[in-house]
This record gives sequence, structure tokens and C-alpha cells, in this order.
Amino acid sequence: MVGEELLRVVDVWKSYGTVVALRGVNMVVRRGEVVALLGDNGAGKSTLIKILSGYLRPDRGQIFFEGRPVRFKSPLDAKALGIEVVHQDLAVILDLPVYRNIFLTHEITGRFGFLRDDIMREEAKKALDAIGIPMPPVDTKAEALSGGQRQATAVSRATYFAKKLLLMDEPTSGLGVVESKKVINIAKKYAKELNLGVIFVTPNVLQAYEVADRIYYMEQGR
Repeated sequence: MVGEELLRVVDVWKSYGTVVALRGVNMVVRRGEVVALLGDNGAGKSTLIKILSGYLRPDRGQIFFEGRPVRFKSPLDAKALGIEVVHQDLAVILDLPVYRNIFLTHEITGRFGFLRDDIMREEAKKALDAIGIPMPPVDTKAEALSGGQRQATAVSRATYFAKKLLLMDEPTSGLGVVESKKVINIAKKYAKELNLGVIFVTPNVLQAYEVADRIYYMEQGR
């Protein structure tokens, strides 16, 4: 059941030099719903996701989270509010094993500051089991993974740590039909069962209709 308002974007603009990527974007996301962000490549979808996750700052406009205005100085600010993101560009560190990629920026340490690899391995297995996509052992380095497996790692990380808002920037990229269906079901499950807000970015209109409660369409930054 859709709940109270979680996120509100008001008149957000973003330019890269002379190129205007976002032109007065407005959006509302409520708890317990999946909102699809639909549009062609270059429409501004990824730019908006990067602003909402703290990787970029808007040139002007406001973002309200749980009714309060927020300005993210870095992704850590967004994470601190319970916002996690699956990036379009397969954001994994190739030299690190799967379990360390899942716990990137969320590392578990003991009382003396040493990494608790044993706990992270076990929890990483749980995170991967939750999305149901076959993966090699969690000690496998990311460089040995296929594109789809790297995407599954990124999805596992975001879904494991998201507490309030889950941003999924083309999360089915590189995945087959069966795996894509699982990711779509995950988005709906986390919204309905955990009462998260979910923004699901896709250029595929059929996928948008399948996953979303509501759809925003973007074109040329609008």
C-alpha cells in the first residue's frame, strides 16, 4: 500500500557547460511505490539519479526528503539517510572480491578496527541469495565476473543496504530475460514488503509498465 511522501524534487536544473541536462524537473516518490523513470538515452535520467544519490549537485532547485530540504555534499550524505543506488555503469571494483564489493563503504570492522571478513562473507551470501541470480563464490574477484554478474553484485549491494529509497539506474542492463524478471520482482518486493520508495530507470516502456505504480517520462531534460 502506497504511503506518505518520501521524496520531492522541485524545479531541478543541471548543466554541463553549454549542455542543459535537466530543465526544471519535478518528481514525487512515496513510500511503498515503484516509480519508473522512462526515456531515451540522453534524456537526463542518469543525471537525475546521480543528483538524488549525492554524486552530483543541482545548479538550482530543491530536493525534499521526508519533508525536509536536503543538499548532498557527497554520496555518503545520501547513504546516511537510507538512500542506495544501482548505477548504470556497473560500479564495482575489479580488484576486490564480490563480498568486498557488496560491503563497499559499509565495511564491518571489529573492536580494534580490523575488517570482519568472515561476517561480510556470510552477509554477502545472504544478499546474493535474496535476489536469486546464480553467482560464483563470494571470494571471486569482480574482474572474473560476467557483465550480468557484476550487475547482480551491484543490485545486491543496493538492495541489502537501502533503508528508505532505492534508486535503480537501468538495473537490468546486461541481464538475460529470466534475471531481468527477478530484478523487476525485487523492486516490487522491496517497495511493498519493506515500504521503500523505489525509482526504476529504464528505456523500455514494457518494462516500465511491468514494474511501476506510476511512470515519469523524460525527454531532453524535462
